[in-house]
Amino acid sequence: MIAVIIFLFVMGLIWGSFLNVVIWRVPHGKSPMSGRSVCEKCKHTIYWYMNIPLFSYLFLGGRCAFCHKKISIRHPIIEFLTGIFFVWWFVVGFNFFKLVGNPWSFIQPVFWLVTGLVLFAIFVIDLLYMIIPFGLNLTLFSLALAYRVGLTGFGIMNGADLIKAIISGFALCLMFLILQWATKLIKHVDGFGLGDIYLAPSLGLLLGWPKIMPGMFVAFVSGSLVGLALIALKKKKMTQYLPFGPFLIIGTAFGLLWGNAVWSWYVSLLV
Repeated sequence: MIAVIIFLFVMGLIWGSFLNVVIWRVPHGKSPMSGRSVCEKCKHTIYWYMNIPLFSYLFLGGRCAFCHKKISIRHPIIEFLTGIFFVWWFVVGFNFFKLVGNPWSFIQPVFWLVTGLVLFAIFVIDLLYMIIPFGLNLTLFSLALAYRVGLTGFGIMNGADLIKAIISGFALCLMFLILQWATKLIKHVDGFGLGDIYLAPSLGLLLGWPKIMPGMFVAFVSGSLVGLALIALKKKKMTQYLPFGPFLIIGTAFGLLWGNAVWSWYVSLLV
């Protein structure tokens, strides 16, 4: 068991290193597959033995071996968190992967692992650069749609639930468009970026009904609280844009893990 956990953590570090490439290159209009890694400061090609996830950063003292400028701390943090995610996926996450029988006993856990990596990349990119690349949104939507259609085709998911999930996503998309129009009309600023709007259909497919309700409630409440705190600390102004993608992803994670329980509790208060 310990050997498996160590192996998964190392695999997570490796994938975290790849995510760093995606997070840096995609917002700058480059393909993640376009050549070897280079220093973000001096653009010198990084040798393979200087690019070992986490360990190279520690060995080099957090500085480039060529220009000696500081390497962003986000690189080892992303690698470490991805390693932790891989371990969580195996130790805890499998409690959520309950489909049995081929091919779903394999497809389901792999789907949620890949989806988690894509969501994490979107989270960090929007946090750092305040954009959500269309390519990542399209990848997430394609994965979610194929997964849900596959479940429906095998009779695992009810067709009505698939329709509700699709409607939920596009209703969320429409709500973002209305809010964007309203804030632009009143405050002359965009309330939501196009990336947030394009992300909405995927979240509907991932969460479905009714988990999308508590998930988005958490997203809006957490986003509002952080925004108000930044304004109170004079870190942001009312007219400044706050990346909302990270809060949408936090809300989505909440909805996936506890959405049904929270919705059932809420409904019980009404009856």
